[in-house]
Amino acid sequence: MTLPLLISELPCPPRRRNLRALWTLMWVVVATVTAAPAVSAAPPATAKAVTPTPIITGATRQEGDFIVAVVNQEVVTNAEVEARLFRVLDEARRTRVAAPPQEDLRRQILDQLIGERAQLSMARDVGMRIDEAEIDRAVANVAEQNKVSVVQLREQLKAEGYDYTRLRNNLRDQILLERVREREVQDRIRITETDIEDWLSAERAKAGLVVEYDIAQVLISVPENTPAAELEKRRQRAQDALNQATRPGSDFAAVVQAFSDGPKDRGGALGLRTAQRLPDLFLEAVRPLTAGQVAPTILKSGAGFHVIKLLERRDPTLSVVQHHARHILLRPGPGLTPEAAQARLTDFKKQIESGKATFEGLAQQHSEDGSAPSGGDLGWAGPGQFVPEFETAMQKLTPGGVSEPITSRFGLHLIQLIERKTVALSTREQRETARASLRESKYTQAFLDWSREVRSRAYVELREPPL
Repeated sequence: MTLPLLISELPCPPRRRNLRALWTLMWVVVATVTAAPAVSAAPPATAKAVTPTPIITGATRQEGDFIVAVVNQEVVTNAEVEARLFRVLDEARRTRVAAPPQEDLRRQILDQLIGERAQLSMARDVGMRIDEAEIDRAVANVAEQNKVSVVQLREQLKAEGYDYTRLRNNLRDQILLERVREREVQDRIRITETDIEDWLSAERAKAGLVVEYDIAQVLISVPENTPAAELEKRRQRAQDALNQATRPGSDFAAVVQAFSDGPKDRGGALGLRTAQRLPDLFLEAVRPLTAGQVAPTILKSGAGFHVIKLLERRDPTLSVVQHHARHILLRPGPGLTPEAAQARLTDFKKQIESGKATFEGLAQQHSEDGSAPSGGDLGWAGPGQFVPEFETAMQKLTPGGVSEPITSRFGLHLIQLIERKTVALSTREQRETARASLRESKYTQAFLDWSREVRSRAYVELREPPL
């Protein structure tokens, strides 16, 4: 599973009274560059350049701004591209990372915004809606973090010539984008029983553990150079044995006595054997079975035809290290840059370590997910239950320790490890752990595949800047 976040919670803007920078960031309608992987794809063949249309906000034309792309019914403006470009370059300077040439970066950002607009368009097409009460809570959050009331927020926006309705629409789009991504991507991830078995086998191999199987069989022998007619007769005999063995209430030992050419003592049971001591043919057939089930098809080997039943499976006890942690989550977005979120979390860490504040209290006050009321407590979790970046940082901590701010696809986290323990998992818990780990490992590729598909289906109209 992923971190237990409430998607309806909103990014937390920095605490400042000057709203001009906040509104500049509001031009970026949806998630920031760090919110999800950028998808680079060439515009579809339907894209064409047309005469630009200036943007009008309220009754005032925004000088220098114009539409650069139309995506289905959505638009991308030059101001949005420039705002995101500024943020990327600022982050590159802050982290001393070499950025691509500005024109290349601008094209990448435009393509990313086109992809986001295509996703928003899809969300609207499938009927996803954000109710006004959620937007009200979002606006209240913006106001609270700027230490003003909602009324004062509206007055300041108006005084600086900005549109309050646009603020609400931008927040609505951000929530909508997050929801459609989470719903659509999670629905695409498929975990098969074979995937789970392979994962468990790999983990057991690491720990030097083995699974044991007790299998019973009906063997219909086929000597070498058996004529075709006789071979078909023996295959039909095996099919008759399978049909009888799979009838409700059937006694497999009785079927063995009636049909098998192999050993009949102990009902044809082979005894407990490790996977390494079983033919691959048998192993593949019984791995998806539960004890008491008969393989649904006849198996054919060099010895003849086989009808097999899994009598018992002994799974070794797989132990895992579990962590009990809590966190404070800040999610960058309109009004909160990644660097501002990192600075706030760094300050929180100093307050905790100096004794000026408790982790629990700061989480209750500031964390932007469903764990906030419980002081950021995430409960006990095993491997694969958190995103990799979070899990790696958590594993490095000693009980009571607080991490540096770390970034995941959900935002920026400050983590405190409360306790660590090693536990033996039941068979059900082992499979749940495997499923969670596999789902997380497949998320990024599923997101990229979905993003490309949505982008490829969108109608994109590119527009040239005005002369």
